[in-house]
This record gives sequence, C-alpha cells and structure tokens, in this order.
Amino acid sequence: MNAKAKGYILGSIAAASYGMNPLFALPLYKAGMNPDSVLFFRYLFAIPLLGIMIKARGRTFKIQRKETFPLIIMGLLVALSSLTLFLSYNYMAAGIASTLLFVYPIMVALIMAMVFKEKLTLQTIVCMLLALGGIGLLYESEDGNTLSLIGTLLVFASSLSYAIYIVGINQTSLKNVATLKVTFYVLLFGLSLFVARLLYSGVLNTPDQWYLWGNLLALAVFPTAISFLCTTGAIQYIGSTPTAILGALEPVTAIFFGITVFGEGLTVRESVGLVMIIVAVTLVIAGGNITSHLVRFRKLFPRLPMIRSKKSN
Repeated sequence: MNAKAKGYILGSIAAASYGMNPLFALPLYKAGMNPDSVLFFRYLFAIPLLGIMIKARGRTFKIQRKETFPLIIMGLLVALSSLTLFLSYNYMAAGIASTLLFVYPIMVALIMAMVFKEKLTLQTIVCMLLALGGIGLLYESEDGNTLSLIGTLLVFASSLSYAIYIVGINQTSLKNVATLKVTFYVLLFGLSLFVARLLYSGVLNTPDQWYLWGNLLALAVFPTAISFLCTTGAIQYIGSTPTAILGALEPVTAIFFGITVFGEGLTVRESVGLVMIIVAVTLVIAGGNITSHLVRFRKLFPRLPMIRSKKSN
C-alpha cells in the first residue's frame, strides 16, 4: 500500500471515529451522567493509552520549559471545545450539532486572514455565505421551530476553540514536537479543566451499569486516542488539506448514528442545510486546488465538444 492510500485511510478513520462522540455519549447522558463527568473519564482513560504508546515506541515524556505554557493553553482549548460540544447535546440533535461544529475550517480561514494577514479569496467569502445559508436552514425548521440559541452558541464556541487550537498548534514551537507527546500533554492539561469544574460542583457521576463503563472506554479510544493519532498520521502522508476535506465524514457519521440509533429526525430542509455547510467548508479547505482538479478532470475527456456562442465571429 502506498503512502497516499494510507493517508486517505487514516484520514477517513480519524473523521469517522470522531463522529462517534454522540454514539457513546448520549447513552451516558440518558443514564444520568453530566457532561463534566463524561469528559473527565474520557480524558482520564485516554491519557494512559497514549502513555503506553509513547513507551512502546521508546520515546521520552520530557518536554522543554518553553513548550509547557503552549501545551497548557492548547490543552485548555481542546477541553473547552469538548465541553461546549457535549453541553450542546442537551439542547439539539447530536447530528446537527456535529454539522454546525464543522464550520471550524471557516473560522480558521478568518483567523489566518485577520491575524496573520493571509489573503481572503472571493471563493472563501462566497463559501462563508453558503455556510451561513445552510446554518439558517438548520436554525429554523419548516414548522417554524428554531434551534436552541444556547445550543447553537455552545457549538460555535466549540468550533472557535478548536479553530484557535489548530492555528495555535501550527504557529508555536509545538509543530516540531512529536505528535504522540503533544497529544498526551494536551489531554493531560485539558483534564485539569474538568477536575476543576468537578471540584467546584462537588458532583461526579459514575455509571450505574457495568456496560456503560464500556461507553466511557470507547469514548477514550475512538473519538479521542484513535481520532487524534490518525489525523496526525494522515497529515504526514497526504497533507493537511486532504485530511481536512475528509473531516466531512465527521458530521455524516454523527448524523448516521443519530438517525439509526437514537431515532433523530431529519427533514428535507435540514438535509439541504447540512449539504450546504459541508459543501461550503469542503470548498474553503480545498481552496485553489479546486481549479486544478477540474482541469485534470477536463483533460480526461479531450474530445468533449466546447460550448461556443451562436454570436461568435
């Protein structure tokens, strides 16, 4: 298997596994656990898994002093993104929440344009408007009911936190640190947010059925450890752009489980909105590569007749 094939497989696994968040989290909510408790165990179980991987590869846990503060900030950003996303599940369907979360690449584009002066192309602006149109279709259903404002704001907070994390991880010294080590410390420092919240509330929920512990373990394995590692591996093989495009599988996976497992409904209007968001973000991520891909596609059919104007001289 060549490197490109490995990259696409890893990217698909990463996106699909992250979309499993609702599959394992919603039964825990139904059993009475709160988001802080769920995320506390999710991070707690994922950390030793990554630690074992680091030791198995013969690598050290040592980090430089200059890397400590960026790791703390990145960890808190990831934890905040997780917390706000899981809180949003209490206010809206998980599939729609996961799709709204997928606007984070647009936020990345805006941050890079405003902070790092990257050029914001007309295509990016049009795609942003397309995504906002899709969100509008999701926000108000055909019967006049609207999405929860609180839930929508929570998802956007999750997207923004993750967008800042993506920009930050590539604009600091952490981009030169081994992936496993960065992931380990990001989760370790992120865990501190949930510890602090649980100490403040004084309430730590635990599953009352043995099989629900399996859900917590699955959250640690699939949308956490596997998703983080496969994403990084995919970037190494095929680059960040194709990997991010494959991220469209995240909301698709979440919607699939929401409908098939939890019986969430999806109207035609909502379906159109979901497609608009996914298409818009995919085009933003692809950027200038879209034109080259279309040119390549056209060259596959060299004998296709060209469309000419009747008024041509």
